[in-house]
Amino acid sequence: MKLTTMAKGLSRLALRVSLAFPLVLAPAVSVSILEAAGVSAPFASAQAQEQNKPSKKKTRKVPAMRQAAYKKLEKVQEAYDAEDWVGALAALKEMDASKKRYNGYEIAQMYNLFGVVYYSMERYKEAIPFFKKVLSQGEKNLPVALEEGTLFTLAQLYFVTENYKQAVNYLNQWMKVSDRVTADSYALRAQAYQQIGDQGKALADISVAVSMYEKTGKVPKENWYGLQQYIYFERDDYKKVAAVLEKLLQHYPKPVYYLTLAAMYGELKRDRDQLHMMEAAYLAGALQKEKDLLNMGYLFMGYEMPYKGAKVIAKGIKEKKIPRNAKNLETLAQAYQMAQELQKAIPQLEAAAKLSDKGQIYSRLASIYLDLDENKKAVAVGRKALAKGGVKRQDQLYVVIGMANANLKQYDAALSSLRKALKDKRSERSARQWISFVEDEKAREEQLAAI
Repeated sequence: MKLTTMAKGLSRLALRVSLAFPLVLAPAVSVSILEAAGVSAPFASAQAQEQNKPSKKKTRKVPAMRQAAYKKLEKVQEAYDAEDWVGALAALKEMDASKKRYNGYEIAQMYNLFGVVYYSMERYKEAIPFFKKVLSQGEKNLPVALEEGTLFTLAQLYFVTENYKQAVNYLNQWMKVSDRVTADSYALRAQAYQQIGDQGKALADISVAVSMYEKTGKVPKENWYGLQQYIYFERDDYKKVAAVLEKLLQHYPKPVYYLTLAAMYGELKRDRDQLHMMEAAYLAGALQKEKDLLNMGYLFMGYEMPYKGAKVIAKGIKEKKIPRNAKNLETLAQAYQMAQELQKAIPQLEAAAKLSDKGQIYSRLASIYLDLDENKKAVAVGRKALAKGGVKRQDQLYVVIGMANANLKQYDAALSSLRKALKDKRSERSARQWISFVEDEKAREEQLAAI
């Protein structure tokens, strides 16, 4: 199976399947505020939890949280816990109106909670400016964890609002200062790079993410493999596409991966592997469409396993996944014929011949009946073929009918058919030989009758 438009479509479908994942945001909620005021962050991703851990890298002395600011933030907390977003924003705006009273650290925490509230309301674009205002307070007012967490939060917010260039920008800033860069971080930046069309950097990052997991014995996420295989595919690197798909099938077996890997094996001329993958796909129930099932049948026939091919096609017809039309019944009969199962081939050919608007299948059937020494049937279906018309080689059919009539000792009928075959140069030699034989047999029979 060569790589076709269908195979390309399968690869893109494989990407969509593997990239179907939720993006969980991780707004930068200060650990000290959480502990002091009891603010509970509504974020549960592993990446979010990682960002909220205290940094092991360094600490920074910042102004203290004073009682007046604490009480204001406590009021925000009460509204937040009750999911009273309007009340929480009102309390924050009241604090903002008198922000000259507060130090840089307190203002940073205020803007941070502004962002958290807007996030909770799913007003992501409105949350972004407030997280930027957190950073604008400067290093002297920001704990390391808050600064790093805010950079990461902005990266994720820009990602979810589809501003991928800014997502990359903030991820780059965060990676320069953070000691908590994980495989998930590289995967996130890889997806952002992919969205802005920088496949080289996307591939580098997603490969780092995959490698970090594999080195620790963890199974990389499905969407990571999916992005890897898609970029390799776009670069026509089918060997690496196949290698990634093999991992996807090992850890995330899905029908589309079987089919896509089979297509890759075909492109790489790994024909035997392609056959095995298609068979695995069939056994896994991944082949449900007429075209896929017929391709499976053709593959078996091409690898001298016609009976397996016949079983696939027969089952598909029985389950109505393959239409019971003349063409498909003829293919089924061909598979049985190749498997030397003529008694199973004949009923399929008879059914196909009745459904066909041409006589070609009856012509084939006439030859089979002649080989089986069922001469009356050979003559009968041969005449049906001629009556329907559309026979590609009438000359050959006339020879078959002539031979069948000769076997039945219907010499005059045999000679009539064979003389019609003489008109086509392709059958002239064979027809003359049979005419000579029939004339001799006719003469011999007449002599015996005269004695």
